[in-house]
Amino acid sequence: MSIHIPFRQITCFLLLALLAGVQANTAQAGQGISQYGKPKYADGFSHFDYVNPNAPRGGTLTLPNPGQRTSFDKFNPFTLRGIPAPGIELMFESLAEGSADEVSSVYGLLAEDIAVAADHKSVIFRIREGAKFSDGSPVLAADVKHSFDVLMSGQAHPRYKTTFGDIKQAVVLSAREVRFDFKNTNTELPILAGTLPIFSHNWGKKADGSMMPFDQMAFETPIGSGPYLIESFKAGKSITYKRNPNYWADHLGKPLNIRVGFYNFDRVLYKLYSDDAVRLEAFKAGEFDALVEYRAKIWAKGYVGAKFNDGTLFKKAFLNHNGAGMQGFAMNLRRPIFQDPRVRQAVGYALDFEWLNRQIFFDQYGRINSYFTNSDLSANFDGPRKPTEAELKLLKPLKAKYPQWVPDAAFGPMPPAPSTTPPGSLRQNLRKARALLAEAGWQYRDGALRNIQGEPFRFEMVEDGPFFLRVISAYVRNLEKLGIQVDVRTSDFALHQKRMNEYDFDMTTIRFQDSQNPGSELWDRFGSQAAKEKGSDNVIGIQSPVVDALVEEITKAKNRDELRAATRSLDRVLWNSYFVVPQWYNPTHRVAYRKEMRYPEPPLYYSAEAWIMQNWWKEGSQ
Repeated sequence: MSIHIPFRQITCFLLLALLAGVQANTAQAGQGISQYGKPKYADGFSHFDYVNPNAPRGGTLTLPNPGQRTSFDKFNPFTLRGIPAPGIELMFESLAEGSADEVSSVYGLLAEDIAVAADHKSVIFRIREGAKFSDGSPVLAADVKHSFDVLMSGQAHPRYKTTFGDIKQAVVLSAREVRFDFKNTNTELPILAGTLPIFSHNWGKKADGSMMPFDQMAFETPIGSGPYLIESFKAGKSITYKRNPNYWADHLGKPLNIRVGFYNFDRVLYKLYSDDAVRLEAFKAGEFDALVEYRAKIWAKGYVGAKFNDGTLFKKAFLNHNGAGMQGFAMNLRRPIFQDPRVRQAVGYALDFEWLNRQIFFDQYGRINSYFTNSDLSANFDGPRKPTEAELKLLKPLKAKYPQWVPDAAFGPMPPAPSTTPPGSLRQNLRKARALLAEAGWQYRDGALRNIQGEPFRFEMVEDGPFFLRVISAYVRNLEKLGIQVDVRTSDFALHQKRMNEYDFDMTTIRFQDSQNPGSELWDRFGSQAAKEKGSDNVIGIQSPVVDALVEEITKAKNRDELRAATRSLDRVLWNSYFVVPQWYNPTHRVAYRKEMRYPEPPLYYSAEAWIMQNWWKEGSQ
């Protein structure tokens, strides 16, 4: 199926296509493109439906540190080493940007027109004449090519080379026209090319005109096109962004449709706190405006008090329609101890989710039963069932070619995660675990679970900070009942990230980013090549020709049905390989905020932090 682009201004693109060596009848042009069918918003739309186009601008949005980072040591978010400043993404933009109320569509941001070749082997972006970087220089095709070339070099984080690996090259056609050529036919690639972050070729230029190596840039002020500039910062503790008074999208003569209702604050201030308890007390004391809470106990017991009672502070759980993805205790397959799938399955039986949900989580969570939980892309979205004919068409040839890489269980109903809900019990689950471990050659003797060489089953679990220790302790107690010894190590965010980049762990907690339309990012998450590159998302170390083949099918899908069959097939293989002990997901976004804060109706698919940043405003702002 071809990507639909509204027919507009085709005459100039006929000439452009000829100059690019492409058939003159192979492209159409428009602001929006969709991977499958038509984009929701036609050319000329005034604004996205989920924003308040009349939101007042002004005031300062003060936020705490996102996630667990407690400091930062660079402004360059595109390199492997170091911790980037929170909010630094406010300084960068891309050629196109997606909407939060649909999947697989993007709309021109820096680009005013997008022309996709009919064979999907290339895409041409025409850059808006008024688009400018923060230093006042125009955004040109040469900057786009520079950004692509740098991110694909060895100086940038390896994930860019993996994610954008199917883009062959960026070709400058004219001052404001750039073409991306693709190595393969993949309907996602035009959209992926549009999301490439763009920065000026002058970023990192020294006074003598020479360029600083990209991977050595730390606190060199970024030259991007985003709506904010760095106003001030305190080494690793806080950073303030101010609205760029010359932000290009505010000076086009008329509102830019995909920026209407966005970025309503004059300033954005991030304050970094040492831990969750300090952050919560700071919120109650009025030090910042809003935060997203990820800990069930704190949400249930911490967000109380006089200011919540008198309406100074509010807490609200917004319904979460996002695909929940996968969160769990990930095993490092690079370690011999976890290479046997029976061992991996066995350690999963030791996690008692029902007890945790009841005793620690205040029954706020649902169990993860898929790598695509809370999505129709999950193999058990419509209940436990055998593969469809479309799934079997993918799985059977792979089973014949690589029998050891396709578990037999992939052809049956998707098994749920182990449960202790009656008539099940932890005792029964541990018995199943002992049987599996015995099959794998592990027997309990001399006070520990040992292999045939007499070596004890012992591994290290590394975690980012102490906040997860109560959950881990409960899990470790059950593992100890099997004779397994676990050494738990916690560290600060920077050290933990370094260990993840080096794959220096046995087991750790992972959280794979949600996606309503998975595609090329799966190469970085599950691809064999990514497992060999430091800093990739493939922390598990999966190197499977079957997984590679199914990821390729996902990226090649021409419609939603093909995507669904491919993701469900991948789900069956990953789930029944027991690479991760699945944990839980939250069916809501927990947000607490001050009474002055206002927001529009939330869109279907969104990150709560980004939604606050992009679409909220303050009452009384001018």
